[in-house]
Amino acid sequence: MIEILSAALPITIQDLGRFGHASLGVPSSGFMDSYSGNLANHIINNPPTDAVLEVTFGGCSLKFNEVCEICITGADFTPKIDSKQVKQNTPLNIAKGAVLSFGNRKYGLRTYVAIRGGVQTKSVLGSRSFYPEITPKTILKKGDWIPYNALNSSKKDSFASVRVNKEHFESIVLEASEGPEFDLLSLDQKKQLLKNPLKISSENNRMGYRLVDLIPNKFSSMLTSGVLPGTVQLTPSGKLIILMKDCQVTGGYPRILQLTENAINILAQKTTGDRIQFFLKK
Repeated sequence: MIEILSAALPITIQDLGRFGHASLGVPSSGFMDSYSGNLANHIINNPPTDAVLEVTFGGCSLKFNEVCEICITGADFTPKIDSKQVKQNTPLNIAKGAVLSFGNRKYGLRTYVAIRGGVQTKSVLGSRSFYPEITPKTILKKGDWIPYNALNSSKKDSFASVRVNKEHFESIVLEASEGPEFDLLSLDQKKQLLKNPLKISSENNRMGYRLVDLIPNKFSSMLTSGVLPGTVQLTPSGKLIILMKDCQVTGGYPRILQLTENAINILAQKTTGDRIQFFLKK
């Protein structure tokens, strides 16, 4: 079991997501940054379906009460085990009673902690990904316990690691295709949308990212239509909303762009004040 000793900001359990239930209004959820989540599982030879911990902005400490092997990927918040700094993107042997903690931020927003054998919380509708009213918990807090399968003995330390793809964290370019209502935009509105970097507001979470910059419009109301993670909506007030992994399955605002999966992953590592720029793929 893992004991949450401290958690200043949200920690959730995520996997590939929950699919096939949109007709019931159930979102997909899953890794916000699937590149980093999948990498963590891959490095310690977990199946890609295994659940991991998604840690936002570090600020937590976790105690492992059984021997295990872990891998840390994604954002770098100078992880330490028992006060000794450790590498990311490599298998790490964890002794019984060891404490993993995170400190100063180097880059990124979301860190992933995979455990050999996966997190063993209850699967609901085919996924362990947290979501309100679907799973018993929506975030992990101080005092919570997380089950996992302990190893019989520690493995030999590994000195190999996967090189960090810095472009994944440094790029501001989000590749997108035209959304169903893209042609409602005028030439000037399209230039505003695509020409210059846009700023992320303080309203950003697993449901969506709002941008600071406005695109004034006089669009009439539209029927509620299907939306997906990565759908970019334009509200009547001119605000841009980029839907993320916990978004609703329908929406009533014009869908002007649709991000690629890679663009969603890049955006998931951005935070308030960061800038992004849409790039329309041909």
